[in-house]
Amino acid sequence: GLYTVWGSIKGRTLNPKHKKFNYYGGRGISICESWKNDFMSFHDWAMENGYEEHLTIDRIDNNGS
Repeated sequence: GLYTVWGSIKGRTLNPKHKKFNYYGGRGISICESWKNDFMSFHDWAMENGYEEHLTIDRIDNNGS
């Protein structure tokens, strides 16, 4: 569910031991401060923006600034 999505975002942006960290946190891609320690902030944003279980959350342009 959405809690797992949030955990995965945190892992790949904050945890150097995460298998995908080099593609995200290791490249300087981060999670916003309001989501970092507050699942409900992330949850509320996702729900307000049409999140559904079959969707994914990622950057549109991984090489953008």
